[in-house]
Formats: sequence, C-alpha cells, structure tokens
Amino acid sequence: MSSVAVTAQTAGPGAARAAAKRRGKGSASGSATRRAGWVVYALLGIVLAISIFPLYFTLLLGSSDPVSIAKDAVPQWFPDASIFAQFQEVITNSNINFWKALWNSTLIGVVCSASVVLFSTLAGYSFAKLNFRGRGPLLVFVIATMAVPVQLGIIPMYILFSEIGWYGKVQAVIVPGLVTAFGVFWMTQYLSEALPYELIEAARVDGASMIRTFWSVAMPAAIPAAAMLGLFTFVQQWTNFFWPSIVLTNENPTLPLVVRSLQANYFVDYSLVMGGIFLVTLPLLVLFAFVGRQLVAGIMAGAVKG
Repeated sequence: MSSVAVTAQTAGPGAARAAAKRRGKGSASGSATRRAGWVVYALLGIVLAISIFPLYFTLLLGSSDPVSIAKDAVPQWFPDASIFAQFQEVITNSNINFWKALWNSTLIGVVCSASVVLFSTLAGYSFAKLNFRGRGPLLVFVIATMAVPVQLGIIPMYILFSEIGWYGKVQAVIVPGLVTAFGVFWMTQYLSEALPYELIEAARVDGASMIRTFWSVAMPAAIPAAAMLGLFTFVQQWTNFFWPSIVLTNENPTLPLVVRSLQANYFVDYSLVMGGIFLVTLPLLVLFAFVGRQLVAGIMAGAVKG
C-alpha cells in the first residue's frame, strides 16, 4: 500500500492530496537537479570552444610556414604532420638547450609543488585547529601579503641572490616559491570544515603526538585540496616567465625562456615559435588528462556549504 493511501485512511483525502502534491514536486525537482537542460550544455560548449581555440590556433600556426603566415592570418584550418618537424627543430636547435630547460622546469615545478603542499597544510592545520596566541592577526597578515604586488620584491631578491652567488642558478627560482600565502589560506579554509575536532581528540587520547596527529589524521583529510593546490602550483611554476627571465641565463634556462630564445633579432619565425609554445604546453595537457578527475574533486571539496 502506498504512503498516499495510508495518509488518506488516517488523515483524510485532503491530507492525501497535499502529500501527493508535495511528492510530485519533490520528484520533479529531483529529476531537474539530476540532469541539466540543453541551455546549460550549450553555454558550457561555447565556453569550452573559446578556451580551446587559442591552443588550436597555436597548433595551426605551428603546422604552417613563415611565408603562409605572412600571406594569411589563418593559413589553414586543420593541422598537419609538419608540426612534428617544428618539434624536432625546437629540440635540436643549437641556440638553445632544450633538455636542460626541461629538467630545470620539471625540478622547479616538482620541488615547489611538494614544498607548498607540505608547508601550506602544516600552516593550515595550525590556523584551523590549534589554539595559540595571535592566531587571528597572524592569519590576517598572511592573507594581506597577497595584496602586495610581486614586482615590489624583485629588486631586493635580485640583490640578495646576486650577493650570495645564486644568480643564474635554479635555486634562485625554487626558494621564493617554497610556500605561498594562497596555499596557506586555501588549506586553512578547507581543514577548518573538512577535519572534525573529534578525530584530533581521538588521536590525542590514543597517545599520538602533535606531528603524528597531523600526519595520520590531518594529512589524509587534506588530500583532495592538497592535490588541487599541488597541481596549480606546478602549472604556475612551469609557465613562470617573469622572475626566471631576470635571475636565470641562457646557459641555464627554463622552458618559457627557451621559447623566448627562438625569436631572432630581426626576423621571427612564428611557425617555429608557435611549435615551441605547443611543445612546452603539451606536458601540461597530458598532466591534466591524467589528474583532471582529482582536480575536480579537490575543487568541489573546497566548495564548502555554509
């Protein structure tokens, strides 16, 4: 017997009709939330096309030649196999050190990502779950540093690294990126909602130390947000051009500096430059293809309901 029939027997036909109406509205709203309409998919398709077009246009120019690019802004509509010749030219170019740049970019991205995740999670756990004097003002100070332009610290950092002999070395790029204010703020916000105090108290009752509690309780709870933070940090360091262009040299470059070196003084081979840009971007596309699901999970985990 249905719930509506039971309601009719016990509370009368009026209550049964009201229950049926509420049930119908609930099922209708549930079905609406389960599947979006065609308008949503159309808007998402437009946004996706706009996002992909610059990369696709780069691939088109990389598949062309300088003469065709000079004659027509869009020399062709579909890429061809000549893009691989541009890749080979970039890798074997005698004016640049591609493999050295690839190693430097990978080293900087991996070290900075791991460091930012570790220190940001430690600081976020402290700000979110530990009580100590000055916690609120100190967190406000850390967040306020994000409002300071990066360009203000360029000259002092350049003088400092020149004095200690780090000019032209990758550690001059790694050290300033070991921790970020955004990472601390992100992990603080996430752990304040995702990590219950009961788990921390249970670990303390079992005799766990402060570090053991962080490593065994807080770190597993922070994995989704930490994965997102690490991925964003890696992409930021991989594409970083401003500070490496100041403190590094052509003998010890990163991949963005290699792309800049492809431009001659009096003539720019745009097909070669665009091929280099796409080659530098290709590892990021492969990375997003493998960890995209974890990235979405981290973003959705950070969207905490009030």
